[in-house]
Amino acid sequence: MIEFQFEAEVIHWRGPSPYFFAPIPEQHGQEIKRVAKLATYGWGVIPVEATIDGFMFATSLFPKQGSYLLPLKDAVRRKCNLTAGDSISAIITIRLGRRSDL
Repeated sequence: MIEFQFEAEVIHWRGPSPYFFAPIPEQHGQEIKRVAKLATYGWGVIPVEATIDGFMFATSLFPKQGSYLLPLKDAVRRKCNLTAGDSISAIITIRLGRRSDL
């Protein structure tokens, strides 16, 4: 299991499927890359448990430009009252060896 805390600014991805994310700082992205094969279930996404303002939720990190993005579902954003430009403090937990083929 790997756990780390980080600060980030919420961004709004305006691509074909608009969504809100918290970018993972690059130093943590490097740590995630080192264990990615032990945690991913494919396509480079990494399942995690995240906590923001005491609200815990499950999601998957998406690889992006040398690091990862933490998706913020509408339910999470409503519960934590978050929108683009807001600063957050998050805790991420990655459980290693979750893949069924290990």
